[in-house]
Amino acid sequence: MKALLLAAGLGTRLRPMTNVLPKCLAPIGDRPLLEYWFANLFGAGFEKVVVNSHYLSDVVHSYVAGTEWSKDIVLEFEPELLGTAGTIRRHKDFFGKEAFLVAHADNLSLFDPRDLIRRHDSRPRGAVMTMMTFETSAPSTCGIVSLDENAVVANFFEKVADPPGKLANAAVYLLEPEVVTLIDELTNPHPDFSTEVIPALTGKIYTYHNDRFHLDIGTLAAWSEAQTTFPCLRKEVPVIGDSWSQILDRNGGRVRRAIDEIRLGRGSGVAH
Repeated sequence: MKALLLAAGLGTRLRPMTNVLPKCLAPIGDRPLLEYWFANLFGAGFEKVVVNSHYLSDVVHSYVAGTEWSKDIVLEFEPELLGTAGTIRRHKDFFGKEAFLVAHADNLSLFDPRDLIRRHDSRPRGAVMTMMTFETSAPSTCGIVSLDENAVVANFFEKVADPPGKLANAAVYLLEPEVVTLIDELTNPHPDFSTEVIPALTGKIYTYHNDRFHLDIGTLAAWSEAQTTFPCLRKEVPVIGDSWSQILDRNGGRVRRAIDEIRLGRGSGVAH
């Protein structure tokens, strides 16, 4: 199976960290966020992974080139952001007629991709995708779902003020080719998956619940939380040479010093 990791975002809510690093490389423990995705997907037998980039793309490409998985990673620079569904549309030929995984790489998630695949394979008739869900403590900041008796999405509420519940979209999906066909029919040149695709597929989305760990590393507070709450940190991730150290030490250690300052909460509003 193949996968697409969406990693092109600007990460404005993670400033000042994202003044020096793209958010997909935010350090979790002493490894970058993106590395946990690579270790998990390739460890589960995925063949190829596409990573889109935009902001600080040279840093992302430098990091990927030094990993043990580089030969199986396809880097795609987007001079102009295509939208989350637009990026899927761009790579439709790469995925062909097989199911594939799409995930927002600014999330930190602990799950077995093989369990997700098995769940997708058991989906009810008519379902064309499977969405990972998790229970959130901040429902108004997430896409909230309600399910029918078959664990299929019956209603979807994207970041509304008073959503009816805490069961949230984790932005990890297994998609059938029919979903790409729907995206192809959208007239928006930069379509968004959450606001345009998911509502159109309500009633056709099966779910897989992550009750182990899932956190959106979208703010400095969430990033700080992950440093103490993520269960595995480095233990389940192999050491892959010095590519990460080189990135942290670039420009005479400016990046490493900036991250250390943020860890200490100096000027960031984050305290430990």
